[in-house]
Amino acid sequence: MNSQDPSKLLIVDDLPENLRALDALIRGEDRAVYQAASGEDALALMLEHDFALAILDVQMPGMDGFELAEVMRSTSRTRNIPIVFVSAAGRELNYAFKGYETGAVDFLYKPLDSDAVRSKVNVFVTLDQQRRQMQRQMAALEHSRQEQETLLRELHQTQEELQRSLRMRDEFMSLVAHELRTPLNTLFLEAQMRSLQLKRGTLATIGPEQFEAMIRRDERQIKSMIRLIDDMLDVSRMRSGQLSIRPGQVQLMDLLERVVSDLSLQAAATGCRLSLLPHPPVQGCWDEFRIEQVVVNLLTNALRYGGGQPVEVSVQYAQDLVSIHVRDEGKGISPNDLERIFEPYERGARNGEPKGLGLGLYISRQLALSHGGELRVTSRPGEGSTFTLVLPTCEQTVPTATMS
Repeated sequence: MNSQDPSKLLIVDDLPENLRALDALIRGEDRAVYQAASGEDALALMLEHDFALAILDVQMPGMDGFELAEVMRSTSRTRNIPIVFVSAAGRELNYAFKGYETGAVDFLYKPLDSDAVRSKVNVFVTLDQQRRQMQRQMAALEHSRQEQETLLRELHQTQEELQRSLRMRDEFMSLVAHELRTPLNTLFLEAQMRSLQLKRGTLATIGPEQFEAMIRRDERQIKSMIRLIDDMLDVSRMRSGQLSIRPGQVQLMDLLERVVSDLSLQAAATGCRLSLLPHPPVQGCWDEFRIEQVVVNLLTNALRYGGGQPVEVSVQYAQDLVSIHVRDEGKGISPNDLERIFEPYERGARNGEPKGLGLGLYISRQLALSHGGELRVTSRPGEGSTFTLVLPTCEQTVPTATMS
């Protein structure tokens, strides 16, 4: 116990000279002495302080020492304070017996033996110091235990995150291999077939239309591989903060008309009607390539998961904000998946076997954020989905968020 945290002692006597004498007798560097001239004053002090010992004069006007002790024992706040009674009355009054009945630990008669008083007080101060030292140690042990539990939880969480990262890595490598194998296998088979025809000298039998169809198939497979590689490169740039945005003036409706036209054949192949609702021209300052990339991702997903139902693109413009809505009438998305689908490598299997690396929506949201906008989705199972790209029409390019 240090001098800044002394043990507190309470002395109660109605005579000031007795208080001064007892104070001088028991005062020390490791203790603080509080004086009370009545039982009422003593109770008020006990409500404010935790005392290591209370020395009570028995014979006081009003509330005497015994009555004060009974009040102390009836209240949890003061019940455990050790009490020493002091009395000038003769031993024949048998006050000591009554004092012990009220819970006193000792009874002293006046005139006091100075050495005996100091010795008794020192014992209770030492006990108080040891008690509080033990409390501090217990508190320190509890704090240490809580810190250890926190560290264990953090370690467990880190292990889970590491395991998840390892699973994601393995799944990602498997996805990459799967997604690249399909176009590569197609190209390999095409090359083998042409090599065989070349060896047999039958290349001339391939008509122009058939040859053109073969070239288109090759182009589709090559573009598919390029798109996968571009997605992986974009994620890598986003993680390192190196994805560049090159804003310029963009005619939005021209961009949307071009993208819808380019994807119309793909939509028709799935039996889907892809339409763009008319809207007056809207001009904004964006990276045209990146905005087109987002729109293509949203439309490709709508065609993939729309179940062959119509897909509609619409535009709203107000207060320097333009909203591009891509709505499908497919199976929709469950509430638990509405945010998960924007995480990297998360793929939604809403309509058969999922395709791709699960990067499109993640990249699209990051590109929206990099333009000072946002990408959100509303959906209900069985009622389709609507993805909304919101962009400020003026330049508000911000650093692309890195992937955690």
